[in-house]
Amino acid sequence: MPSLPRSPFGRRGRTTVEVAPERTEPRVEIVESPGLRWINIERPRSLEQAWLEEHFDFHALDYEDVRSRNQRPKVDEYDDYLFIVLHFPRYDKKVARLNAAEVDFFVGPDFLITLPNEPVERVEDLFERCRTNEEFRDQLFSKGSGYLLYKIVDDCVDAAFPMLGKIGNKLERIEEAIFEGDEGEDVVRDISNAKQEIINFRKIVRPQRVAFRDLERNKARYIAEDLDIYFDDIIDASERGWDMLENFKEVVEGLEATNESAIAHRTNETFRALTAISLIFLPLTLIASIFGMNVHVPGQDGNMVPFWIIIGVMVAVVVGVAAVFKRRGWL
Repeated sequence: MPSLPRSPFGRRGRTTVEVAPERTEPRVEIVESPGLRWINIERPRSLEQAWLEEHFDFHALDYEDVRSRNQRPKVDEYDDYLFIVLHFPRYDKKVARLNAAEVDFFVGPDFLITLPNEPVERVEDLFERCRTNEEFRDQLFSKGSGYLLYKIVDDCVDAAFPMLGKIGNKLERIEEAIFEGDEGEDVVRDISNAKQEIINFRKIVRPQRVAFRDLERNKARYIAEDLDIYFDDIIDASERGWDMLENFKEVVEGLEATNESAIAHRTNETFRALTAISLIFLPLTLIASIFGMNVHVPGQDGNMVPFWIIIGVMVAVVVGVAAVFKRRGWL
């Protein structure tokens, strides 16, 4: 007798689920050079937070902010360190939308701690480069924790411009589609998606501008005087991105209004054609109705001349009405 495959359900109909073993060691990445350590902890959980509390004496409210997922961008200044919360745009391919990736920073005279709550490609790339390239690491770390902070933030801010470029290209394609007379439903959907991306981008960038200004005011604590201009560059880049978003907002609103006007124009053209056709056939219907009454009409006794006269009148009416519509531009 052939053996049957074993059911994945137990006797009580429950599935067997393999549970991953619980981690016992915190996921803490450290790269260091004489005088400075960079500690990167991606998606910190209870183990990583316990490790931080054991090795650093930060304020309890800062640890609470690290655990929270709803923090606004800000810069908190303490006697011996800065706590910074920043948001950067990140495109989530799983849901096909733009989200904010939060990165928390602890900055001290000889350390920098980054705690991204989502993978941030620019942070990962820079950290990996510092770990694998000793010459680059020594050159970067020799300028202090403030410059390292600038480098991380600057790379993350610059990563937003390719995204803004894609939004600009999408708006150009929408504009071409509107004036080429593409299907209205597709254009409306594309405009809606573009507006949603711009709104999400603005929600990320707007509160960030205030945080960057606060960061620029506090930069002097951990950065050399001859390097303070770099943080001004971050503000310039942020303002440039905001200006692009303001421009995109106006463009997409203009495209939406233009598309609505184009749809209304095409609808009017359709109604104009239908009205012209109706007016052409209304006289014919009237004549046919008159001669269709239950009375004697010309030609009923075998004389066909009245019949052809009626047909001629109908043709003349059609030609005359069509000529009037053509002269007035209705056809």
